[in-house]
Amino acid sequence: ANFSEQVVESFPSDISTGIYYGWACVGNGDVHKMVLSIGWNPFYKNIKKSVETHIIHTFKEDFYGEIPSIVITGYIRPEKNFDSVEELISAIQEDIEEAKRQLDLPEHLKLKEDNFFHLPEGKIVNNH
Repeated sequence: ANFSEQVVESFPSDISTGIYYGWACVGNGDVHKMVLSIGWNPFYKNIKKSVETHIIHTFKEDFYGEIPSIVITGYIRPEKNFDSVEELISAIQEDIEEAKRQLDLPEHLKLKEDNFFHLPEGKIVNNH
């Protein structure tokens, strides 16, 4: 679930690029663990900063057009380049496992139930 350029531009300019973890839901759906990449994706030589969310859940159908909501709860590592797609995939898998471990800790687990995920439909928060 990638965020639009408009949303990416609204992120704080001083946020460090890298890999984060937290909670995400799509539309009014359930809240799931997620890993988030903020940065330039040097392996793919992006020229625009991106925010890409990997929701750690298998969805039964596509959710194109739905609005993802996220809560970032922690930082895993800085953004870096890789010598091969295999190294990139391996790092992504390690990031997912680290996110799962961290999100099972009580201080992160409690944020899964945050009221942010249960706002009335159409409610705008922080201009989004």
